[in-house]
Amino acid sequence: MTEVHEEKYKRRSAGQWAVAWRRFKRNKSGLAGSAFVGAFLILALYGIFAAPYPGRSFACLYQGCANLPPFQNWAHPLGTETSGIDVWSEIAHGAAGDLYVGVAATVISVVIGLVVGALAGYRGGVAGSLLLGLTQVFFVLPILIIILLFAKILLFLVAAGLGLNLIVLALAIFGWPVIAFIARGEILRIRELEFVQASRALGASNTRILFRHIVPNMLSPIIVIASLSVAGNILTEVIISFLGFGDATASTWGNLLFDGFQYVRSSWWVSFFPGIAVVLCVLGFNLLGDGLSDALNPRLRE
Repeated sequence: MTEVHEEKYKRRSAGQWAVAWRRFKRNKSGLAGSAFVGAFLILALYGIFAAPYPGRSFACLYQGCANLPPFQNWAHPLGTETSGIDVWSEIAHGAAGDLYVGVAATVISVVIGLVVGALAGYRGGVAGSLLLGLTQVFFVLPILIIILLFAKILLFLVAAGLGLNLIVLALAIFGWPVIAFIARGEILRIRELEFVQASRALGASNTRILFRHIVPNMLSPIIVIASLSVAGNILTEVIISFLGFGDATASTWGNLLFDGFQYVRSSWWVSFFPGIAVVLCVLGFNLLGDGLSDALNPRLRE
């Protein structure tokens, strides 16, 4: 009986993902978001392996091509800073840095949120109430202000070149409550469904029910929120670096915006092009999240 039930469950699960993929392929905004995200992933790889200048390199200052306007020289298509940094190379390096922050912080926060939400929703009782209360406390904390304080207090980590890792940890530690709330709500809904009750009646353990039946069925909203969280984390990192609290030695779009803001009247291109990159990258992840939301919404399935 158990094997037959699990085989039916696998077929139903595969069918749901197949339908979601068909719906996503017809979603123009989702496809556009995927194209944007894919383009920035390629740009990040280009920055890591093939960019003409290293990150935060002031080589142009010594080559006599500092403060060069865009589209004047094929070697520097987007111009250079007054300090000698090549804008195109720095945008490529910044894509790698900001994607690292956005994706790494999101992955860690999703793991923490799933664990906390699963325990709070499935176990219930005193332990569940305590975890729910902890989630509510973290949910109302001013994340940006706390991260800025961390950056000032832990200056030795920033000076050691670990500023991006510090931002990742801070965003992950304070970014999991939304995931936990969604996970808890989905578990409270799914655990009362018939196939879960049937598994429990057949003697399945709580761990098996949780990770074999409940968690796979709650991944749809988690995937959507994760894609949107990447965009939010990237934008937060840009704000932190632009305010001067980030790692000045790391190549990020926020640092490039901070550098260009000082010369925005005379060297507008230094802040203009990384600003466009931020807008397009965040837009891409938001469109991707919107497309995934429509594709994975069970009420809209065929």
